[in-house]
Amino acid sequence: MGKGGVGKSTSSAIYSIAMAKAGHKVALISMDPAHNLSDIFNKQLSNKPSTIHKDLTVMEVDQEAWVKVYLRSVSRQVKKSYAYLTAFNLESYFDVIQFSPGLEEYALILAFQKIRRDFRSHDYLVFDMPPTALSLKFLFLPSLSLIWTEKLLALRREIIEKRNMITRIKLIRKERETDKVLNTIEEQKVYFTMLKDTFEDPETTRINLVLNPDKLSFAESERILARLKTVNIPINRILFNKTRNPETHPALEQSFPGIAINVLPLSDTALNGFEILETYLTVNNITFT
Repeated sequence: MGKGGVGKSTSSAIYSIAMAKAGHKVALISMDPAHNLSDIFNKQLSNKPSTIHKDLTVMEVDQEAWVKVYLRSVSRQVKKSYAYLTAFNLESYFDVIQFSPGLEEYALILAFQKIRRDFRSHDYLVFDMPPTALSLKFLFLPSLSLIWTEKLLALRREIIEKRNMITRIKLIRKERETDKVLNTIEEQKVYFTMLKDTFEDPETTRINLVLNPDKLSFAESERILARLKTVNIPINRILFNKTRNPETHPALEQSFPGIAINVLPLSDTALNGFEILETYLTVNNITFT
């Protein structure tokens, strides 16, 4: 991830090719709605996996399609939990959900989870992320959703308790076991807890931060580091891209202490096509260890 224009897609392609050439089975997935991987590999890509190399598969996530999947799942959950709404002819109001904030993040989460299942036999899944704002919302989503679910659980339990008090029926335990809304919220809590643990585990999720040797890129990268720390997500590696200086920039160690750094020299030619990217890796002796 990183600031817009720093070369995340090219860096993702370089990283993925290096891993594949090292003998790992790799899937490279573009999560950025403005997909660039088709141009980088000189091959028309889609939401279906394409083989670029015997150990490298590439695909582009169709965000709009996943937004529709998410909306359908929300609609089903609401109808299941509130079946009585049909009596009040409120189904037509479900359409308003499509204008809810956060749809893109939830859609990308669904895509992310399905990709993890579909490619579970691979050694590495490399996600070419959108620019900073959407990427941070995506990574923050589990933590924020857990705050909401905790509040919703407390509210729903209070509703059940007061409903039992009004009806004078002491079946709180039974109500909690059969209440569809409560069950749905508890399921969501388990789901987002697992996702939060996945993002925070450096053995499972490794953030590679791409930046350029300019002031704006440095400043935004430092903000990304600070923001990720608030949700216990570490940065694994810095990809110092588009630099004419083969040596590591002194400010990197100061701004990002203890983080592995790879220098990706500025290329005099366009990095398009698997063979050219492979040559770039060889000529510059780039490895990721």
